[in-house]
Amino acid sequence: MSDTILIIEDEELLGSELARFFSKRGWETTVTKSIREAERHLSQQAIDPLVVLSDMNLPDGNALDLLERIKNKISSSEWVFLTGYGSVADSVRAVRLGAYDFVEKPCELERLNLLVEGAARSARAQRRLQDQMIAQNSRHTVEALIGKSQVATSLRNMISQMANVPFSSLIITGETGTGKGLIARILHCTGSRALAPLIEVNCAALPRDLLESELFGYEAGAFTGAKKRHRGLFEQAHTGTLFLDEIGEMDLDLQTKLLKAVEDFCIRRLGGESLIAIDVQIIAATNLDLIQKVEQGLFRSDLYHRLNVMSLRVPALRERKEDLDELVPRFIADSNRKSAKNVRIISQQAWDMLKRYDWPGNIRELRNVLERCVLLSTDEHFPEQWLQLPNISSKPVEHATGNGIFLPLDGSLSLNDIEKYLIQEVLNRTDENVTAAARMLGTTRETLRYRVQKYNLRCK
Repeated sequence: MSDTILIIEDEELLGSELARFFSKRGWETTVTKSIREAERHLSQQAIDPLVVLSDMNLPDGNALDLLERIKNKISSSEWVFLTGYGSVADSVRAVRLGAYDFVEKPCELERLNLLVEGAARSARAQRRLQDQMIAQNSRHTVEALIGKSQVATSLRNMISQMANVPFSSLIITGETGTGKGLIARILHCTGSRALAPLIEVNCAALPRDLLESELFGYEAGAFTGAKKRHRGLFEQAHTGTLFLDEIGEMDLDLQTKLLKAVEDFCIRRLGGESLIAIDVQIIAATNLDLIQKVEQGLFRSDLYHRLNVMSLRVPALRERKEDLDELVPRFIADSNRKSAKNVRIISQQAWDMLKRYDWPGNIRELRNVLERCVLLSTDEHFPEQWLQLPNISSKPVEHATGNGIFLPLDGSLSLNDIEKYLIQEVLNRTDENVTAAARMLGTTRETLRYRVQKYNLRCK
């Protein structure tokens, strides 16, 4: 299929000559004589030109105005401008708007052909990069959050709503391993900045001085070892998203600089004198209680309120154990592909163990445990002996019969496990009625409610 070139030229003879010239070189040419006609073609996406070759001054206006209006819709096309007279102001504006080149008439056709071929190579490279980014982003959709529980469904709905809002900053909270990083990528990849960069940094992984230089960049000679200018992460994330993971670990002094950058939308490199304007969407994540840290004086309240334009809490895995029915087969299938195994049969005993465990490491712990089991499997059966979950025996808890409850007393269950199981069993028998369960256990309603909350059990 031939590449398309759009020629915008009001001189009929020149337009026809250019069309013939590029047609002979394998281009599919479209000629328009005015800005209005060209804009109609481009807006309606009747054509998708690789290169736009345009006269600068046309009867109905300046072609640079058209480029400014339409550039977001055809961002992967390169523009080459022709003009009968040079203008410094126009050439500067053309470069600022991202034009590939700006040449004066008359221009030899062979020279013009070289410019157009160069513009075409640049446009093809942009389109390849765009296709790769779209393919990468397609992996990070709300469907990547697996689970049919009410909690998971509610989380997906909230993320879908947030992705459609051009927020400036957001805080994601949740325990370690719940998937805060995945949610940050989903918000970026499904939002309006999806084709712009997503830059990630773990604030707990870098010492204070190094984190500052990484965030804001530095000029040559700013400190020992700074041999050349370095663009910071804010600059690299310009027009895109900056993901600050574990922001609760950031030093107080650095929080002050971060606040100024977020408030003023500009930064200054270390050792630099000029301010640099930035357009960045910030997503911060933490497994700490930031409100508590604010009260303790360990986190700036003004920074917290500035970042907390929107907030999202990611539930722990123990709050949505019913999602294990989908998560476990998916993670086992992923591990099968990586290790060339074929584990597909999970015994009821293994399911009981998986669902009795509270998963303090959340999704990350679940994935790693399942990967270990798959790696050590010898056939298609899931080896529950390799689960090795703390305080969870491979022996099944015996079910209650009649008016009694039977438990193994071989040391496989801790006292807390036994108490939790007893309370859950009585709640099941009383249809989760706390008053009736308290009466059956010979305790008060308040005491039972305390233990229900302690063990994250369900009740009415």
